[in-house]
Amino acid sequence: MSVELTMLAYSVGLLFVLVFVQALAGIRAQGLVPLANSRDGLPPPSGFHARMKRVVDNHREGLAMFAPLVLVAAVAGVSSGTTVLGAQLFFCSRVAHAVLYMFGVPMLRPLAWAVGMAGTVMVFAALVGLA
Repeated sequence: MSVELTMLAYSVGLLFVLVFVQALAGIRAQGLVPLANSRDGLPPPSGFHARMKRVVDNHREGLAMFAPLVLVAAVAGVSSGTTVLGAQLFFCSRVAHAVLYMFGVPMLRPLAWAVGMAGTVMVFAALVGLA
């Protein structure tokens, strides 16, 4: 499997972990029974639970851009130093972003997000012949 596809698989694995932590935070904040029911009338999440919902949503958004590009690159046989570095930047920055978000670290989190976006743009640029 290519480095790019490996980074994609790891990124999906990270999503599994984040969703699991989010679920545990929700159970801790609101209780298992209310979350196992219809969830109608639940109060909005707050604190750590709310942060985890945001980090999961943010990671899904990043994957929605990154995954198709990596899959297109794999099908098209496009792999280069740029696509490898872009994929590695995406994954590593998403791990950093998630940790920073989970612990509520301000200012550095957007930098980690930007590095991930740069990695995604690098893969895109290689696909369209700009890199």
